[in-house]
This record gives sequence, structure tokens and C-alpha cells, in this order.
Amino acid sequence: MSYSHSLNLKSGQVDLTHGGGGRAMAQLITELFVKHFDNDLLRRQNDQALFDVPAGRLAISTDGHVISPLFFPGGDIGSLAVHGTVNDVAMSGAKPLYLSAGFILEEGLPLADLERIVISMAAAAKAAGTPIVTGDTKVVERSKGDGVFITTTGVGIVPDGVNISSDRAEAGCAILLSGSIGDHGVAIMANRENLQFETSIVSDSAALHGLVAEMVSAAPAAIRCLRDPTRGGLAAALNELAGQSGVGMVIDEAAIPVKAEVKAACEILGLDPLYVANEGKLVCICDAAAAETLLAAMRQHPLGRDAAIIGQAIADPHHFVQMTTAFGGRRIVDWPVGEQLPRIC
Repeated sequence: MSYSHSLNLKSGQVDLTHGGGGRAMAQLITELFVKHFDNDLLRRQNDQALFDVPAGRLAISTDGHVISPLFFPGGDIGSLAVHGTVNDVAMSGAKPLYLSAGFILEEGLPLADLERIVISMAAAAKAAGTPIVTGDTKVVERSKGDGVFITTTGVGIVPDGVNISSDRAEAGCAILLSGSIGDHGVAIMANRENLQFETSIVSDSAALHGLVAEMVSAAPAAIRCLRDPTRGGLAAALNELAGQSGVGMVIDEAAIPVKAEVKAACEILGLDPLYVANEGKLVCICDAAAAETLLAAMRQHPLGRDAAIIGQAIADPHHFVQMTTAFGGRRIVDWPVGEQLPRIC
């Protein structure tokens, strides 16, 4: 398909015709999305993608991304949209296969910004081995969309012998964390507030399926639950798993990795790292006998170098999450109240 004039990606802007179903929309799809997401399935430009599915159980997840600002230290809304959905699929133990992407664009968005986001998204999808094979684009009026919102859906395959679910934790199971918490949320807030620190704070946004694959390879039957602690941070993730599995949990504050600069920034911003979002970390609840084996496998992967055993599940009819503090006492780690960090993912 060819047009008399190419998109002005240097100084042009999104306008309502780019979502109107006509020539301008076809041009945007062809010259921007298909160009950068290019693969055999997308190139056909059908309203769906048809593909063969390997043997195993199918896993599917959908995630919306409304982060502000669109660009942040360590990533942008495009790479985040890929990582977030890849990780949600991977938390079942699945190998992610394909992604779809829906874009809500605001009239007036610079096409240069949109191309930058699409290029980043394409690079993240290629690195994760999960091509974007279908999608949709809509445009809303100026001041009604905040630039761009992206929804991604991912599908993957869970191999035989893997049974990972949020309701499978039992008393006595160990709780593992893949690395330091709070990096993503603090990077976003520091960027919003224009805070300067001696050491730059960068989002941990990353695709975790490679780490999960190493863990599944090391001890497939021992992994009970996996969860990526995004909105609400580690505190929300553990409360979710405790409630869904019907157990309590006790974690050790001293064992939870938090970078010094993140801890300092949280003190300045009045935040608790336990409640701050992450985009490249996972929590694993596993059989206690396999905890050291899984920990060693995690530490062999670049995204699990700082993994730690941070606690255990216990019998508790109230399903409380408790933390042994640095002073030796215990406190309840409750659900987040309200929205501590809005527009974080």
C-alpha cells in the first residue's frame, strides 16, 4: 500500500482522522505499527491472528497501561506494556507466545513520541520473543486521553507437570523474592517530582519469563504460587496470596532487599517500600524443601541475582501478613489503603 505523502514523524501530530477508519488510519497502521512490529502474522493485517498452539494448557492475560509520564528512567509506556503482560502470563509458569495491542491515542500527540513508544515496544517484544500479531487503534479528542493508553493481551502455554496458582500456598511453604523492591514506583515518583539523587533511580521494568523458566526447570513441582508485585507492591501481593490460599504469612524485614537510594527516596516522599510498585520482580511461594534449590536457580539468572528467602506461610485463620521488624517485634502488613501512587503502570 502506498500514499502520495508519508507520515510526518518529525513534527506531525495524531489527529482524529488517524482513528477514522480511512486512508489516514491505514497509513498510520502501515507506516508506523506494521513497520516496527513487523512479523508474518501482523503483515497480513487481518482483524485477527491465526496461529498454531503447541501442546499444553493455554494461559491468557490482559493488562491496561495508563502510566504518567509516558517516558521514565528505565523505560516507557511501550516497553512497560510488553513487560507487564508477558509477566502476568509467565506467573502461571507459561511460556508467553504472542501479544495483541490496543492503542487509545489523544489528538495532538506528537507522532515522534508515538514512534518512539512503538520502537521501544517492538524492541521489548523482540527481546522477549513474543511478537505483537494483532491490535487496534482509536483516537479521542484533545485533552481526553493524556497522550496514549495501551492495552496488551498475551497468550502462552503452560507445560505439563506445572501447577502454579494463587490458591496453592500451604503452612510451612517458603516465600522467595527475586530482588530489590520499590525501584519502579520510586523512579516514577522521583521523575514526576523532579527530585535529584546522588545515584539515579531506574525502573526495574523487565520481562520475567526467562527467570520463571529457569525456576520451573529447577523444581517444577515445588512451585506453588508466583506473583509479580506491581500496584500495591509486595504488601498487596502477599495479602492477595494469603487470602486466596487461606494461610497467614510472616516475613523478615531484614531479609527484604531494598536499595539504599530507594529507601532514602521513600523517606523523603513519605512512602513505605513494601507498598511501592515493581515491574521486574516476582514473589514465589514454594515447598520449603526446595527453597534453596530455587534460590540458587534464581541467582543464576540476571533478574534474580539479589533473590532472597524472606519468610514463610503459616497457619492463620485470619490470613494476616506479619513482618518481623529490625527491632525484633512484629507488625501487621495490611492491604494498601487508597491509591498511594496513581498512574504508576
